[in-house]
Amino acid sequence: MTRANLPEGAEDPISSAVVARDVSTLDMVAEAVKHNHTMLAFQPVMQALPPHETAFYEGYMRVLDATGRVIPARDFMHVVYDKEIGRELDCLALQHGLRALSNSPQIRLSINMSARSIGYRRWTKVLENFLKKDKNIGERLVLEITEASAMDAPELVIDFMDRMQKYGIAFALDNFGAGTTAIGHFREFFFDAVKVDGQFIRGICSNLDNQAVTRALVGIAKQFDMLVVAESVETQAEAEFLVSIGVDCLQGFLYGAPTVSPPWLEEMKERNRA
Repeated sequence: MTRANLPEGAEDPISSAVVARDVSTLDMVAEAVKHNHTMLAFQPVMQALPPHETAFYEGYMRVLDATGRVIPARDFMHVVYDKEIGRELDCLALQHGLRALSNSPQIRLSINMSARSIGYRRWTKVLENFLKKDKNIGERLVLEITEASAMDAPELVIDFMDRMQKYGIAFALDNFGAGTTAIGHFREFFFDAVKVDGQFIRGICSNLDNQAVTRALVGIAKQFDMLVVAESVETQAEAEFLVSIGVDCLQGFLYGAPTVSPPWLEEMKERNRA
């Protein structure tokens, strides 16, 4: 029986299952936040050109479910994005990230945020408190905001970026190319970097359309003097092609999956063993 042919008053079983799943996800996230069962997973973003060192790390939000499993953001963020619990997760992500920067002064770290967080007092308080404790910590912080989120409230985002410039905080436009950023607004933003959406990067060597789109996105970013990061790089051939068209940094499984064990600590151990 199709949805259109359901008897009047009958529930669509597929819709009911989706709602039940979302409620379960919300409950799981709420419990994780309540008991502080949250953490960041870190992935390196590599320089495209020699000496091919780590430019910075990106911190991805993770929560633990009731069994202790680490749950990635893709499994819950779409459910909590527009809810209060989503803002609380943004606060915790920022807090975890700033603590990592405070404990490891040799690294730079990017943290995801949304336009909604700018007006959330607790989130701004977390940022203000760390900036007061360490006047230089902002120079090692990159805040990533998706194209869609930036366009939800462009004036709010532009004002926030303007106010944060004095602290040296860098801003990256995430999922570049996936949204509908108006060029008029693009000129007004203070983005230091763009991250080309992974849908254009995966399999780029054999996809002429994606090659054309990525070249165009790189050209736009370069016109505005922005660093270009390519997401979802999985093969050496993809990396070489991206370097050839002017991409500055590379991120993806080719260089390591996100890990809850800070990779810079592992790198320090390796250097000490050598």
